[in-house]
Amino acid sequence: MGKSLYLKLNQISEVHEKDVYLKDIASLYSDDSSLLNRMKALKVMKIPSDRNHRYVGSVLDIVELIAQADPGVQVENMGETDYIIDYQKPKPPARLWAWIKTVFVCLICFSGAAFAIMTFNNDASVSDVFREIYRLVLGAEAGEFTVLELSYSIGLALGVILFFNHFSVWKINTDPTPLEVEMRLYEDNICKTLIQNDGRKESDIDVT
Repeated sequence: MGKSLYLKLNQISEVHEKDVYLKDIASLYSDDSSLLNRMKALKVMKIPSDRNHRYVGSVLDIVELIAQADPGVQVENMGETDYIIDYQKPKPPARLWAWIKTVFVCLICFSGAAFAIMTFNNDASVSDVFREIYRLVLGAEAGEFTVLELSYSIGLALGVILFFNHFSVWKINTDPTPLEVEMRLYEDNICKTLIQNDGRKESDIDVT
């Protein structure tokens, strides 16, 4: 009876070394510990360039490498059929630059959100609506600032926090935030596009 190796390829794996091994891009399992250790140390590729780049591969290439290393192994693929190796050159951590970028993005997001809210309030004439509600309910003209504006501002902030399910390092529940969902969808679309483009270029039918 042949030896079995269970293989689960990651859709995308970030690496920082030019020598890429199977353990860097996949999870492996076998009841034969010797086989498992040998397969983990199997070299998948050597990054040919010094620049950051993404490389697309197929599970068939991995199966072929495993068969060359040990013809008696039966491979059971439990993961992706195509995978991406994202090579990033090793570099020292730049915490200051990371903080600068974070603060810059936060300022852009804050300013953009504030501008969107203000333009919506202006287009919907929210201040006029509040004055009319105040007059109808209390029978008096509203001043410059009333309890309606205060409750609206507090409710808007609470609504944003509840919607995004996140405040500082605390999460209201275990569900992913809408931003996390959108980022995962964006990442999935990027990976699918890279894989599809690679296949189309090999077939000489790429639109570019």
